[in-house]
Amino acid sequence: MDEHIAEAVKEPHLIGLEGDLSCLRFETMKLYSALGAVRHLLDRGTVRPGDTLIDSSSGIYAHALALACHRYGLRCHIVGSTTVDRTLRVQLEVLGATLEQVRPSRSLRLDQELRVRRIGEILDANPSYHWMRQYHDEIHYYGYRAVAARLDRELPGGAVTLTGGVGSGASTGALATYLREAGRQVRLVGVQPFGSVTFGSEHVSDPDMIIAGIGSAIEFRNVRHALYDRVHWIDFDSALSGAVGLLRGSGIFAGLSAGAAYLAARWERSRERGGAGEAGGHHVFIAADTGHRYVEHAYARHRDARPLSELAPREIGSLGELSLPWSAMSWPGVPVPADPVDARTAAA
Repeated sequence: MDEHIAEAVKEPHLIGLEGDLSCLRFETMKLYSALGAVRHLLDRGTVRPGDTLIDSSSGIYAHALALACHRYGLRCHIVGSTTVDRTLRVQLEVLGATLEQVRPSRSLRLDQELRVRRIGEILDANPSYHWMRQYHDEIHYYGYRAVAARLDRELPGGAVTLTGGVGSGASTGALATYLREAGRQVRLVGVQPFGSVTFGSEHVSDPDMIIAGIGSAIEFRNVRHALYDRVHWIDFDSALSGAVGLLRGSGIFAGLSAGAAYLAARWERSRERGGAGEAGGHHVFIAADTGHRYVEHAYARHRDARPLSELAPREIGSLGELSLPWSAMSWPGVPVPADPVDARTAAA
């Protein structure tokens, strides 16, 4: 019997789709990150029941941290993006968390900078608050060890190709790290939106991009670039087609990042079969959340979705070649250079 709803909700489902392709589907993936981090802070005595935890979120981390605080008797304050919808706002309120949202902005960079600036102001006024720093503190890796152990138990033996949104780096990066520690050969494929600085696409904008959680307009220090073997940059329309195709083909109702990861995983699998890529063993892509918060802005446009057979990335050799709607590149294992130039040159 679970002691708290957070323990039940965090459990993912590993769903087989096509032979060597599976989906790791979460209701809200960042519960592992939040629960693991909060438990670690309590065990170390860094925070105590009754303390207030604060962080910035574009959506699912806010819910995860609120549930973790509810689970362990802590207070929670969220500085949220405008993407936090009414359903989530009401849940946070009932859970006892407080939420303030920054002013609306079409700029991801401005939205994130406003949130970080506001956190600084709140901490100056409330020095006893603990900033969770989900984008920068490695404690957010810890909770995913249990997920990696489960994957290691349930997947067929041999190599694994793991595909998912990069985001803060703690999900895909942690899973790959712990699977490799368990002795698995892992190819890690990261998915990014255009406009994200994390893998150097800030010079290419996607005006319809609403999947802010998988990219960033500011540096995330939790991202370990050397962990990633391949990177796919996917625009809103392609992610929508992937999400609709996933729902139609499998019944899995997931967020836009899952649609993008599904496209990338299918492509990596077909590339491998065609002899263009390294043998990657079993392919697993991550569905980090459900599709409910994307109904109005994405799924309602399902008739605009293109057949997945018509979609393919442009294979590039440098960041200067990035272009919409979908680009893919083998990553040389280095941080992004200061300017969007050839990352291979930067590795030399």
